[in-house]
Amino acid sequence: MPSPHHKHVHEISVEHLDVGYDGNVILSDLSFTIPKGSITAIIGPNGSGKSTLMKAMLGLIPFDKGKVTISGHSVKDTYGKIGYVPQRFDVDQSFPITVREFLELALKHKEHSERIKEVLGEVGLNPITVGRMQIGALSGGQMQRVLIARAIMTDPDILFLDEPATGIDVAGEQSIFELLEHLQNDHATTIVMISHEVNVIEKHVDNVICLNRGLVCSGPPAKALSNKVMKELYGDHYERHDHKH
Repeated sequence: MPSPHHKHVHEISVEHLDVGYDGNVILSDLSFTIPKGSITAIIGPNGSGKSTLMKAMLGLIPFDKGKVTISGHSVKDTYGKIGYVPQRFDVDQSFPITVREFLELALKHKEHSERIKEVLGEVGLNPITVGRMQIGALSGGQMQRVLIARAIMTDPDILFLDEPATGIDVAGEQSIFELLEHLQNDHATTIVMISHEVNVIEKHVDNVICLNRGLVCSGPPAKALSNKVMKELYGDHYERHDHKH
């Protein structure tokens, strides 16, 4: 959990955000804050605007109205302090690049290559054996850890992840959440993730943002995720213990 002195500090503030494409409004009048040092999950049904919101927060797509600030600054002024793990990273299985070479691409100076050993160890991978593996030979869980390693090379203040547990088995999913909790606890990293695994995130996150084309709820999961809210998000037939998709 975030340390007490972080309690009232907002890392990210979104104010009256409107985002749309070609005149079609995707998100309307969104306002919320994300506490410093928290793990926050953005949840909602397919098509609710989760990825659109994350891209707007990252400054990857323009928004029609509103403001996003990170530690009081605009996104473009905080790029060096942000890490991003995309949902999918498709690589040709035969592409001849090792994990170490892939991570070196994120380094400005080759002499900092000791950092590669550090980050691979940090995400629970053997720096020697995995470092020599071809990217195409990695399992889904290993690839996800390598992508997280690449995103934390610069020791970012905030880590954004789009569906970090997609395509990973239950044990692998659990270990990814444990890794995120380690980054939160040991590095005071603020973590923002998109997730559809409501049962899982309730156990692992401090804060939720619930979307369904607009803001349905925000706050600690125990308070925010009422049955009424879940039905508004996922429909009248939603069963909390049974939600897997």
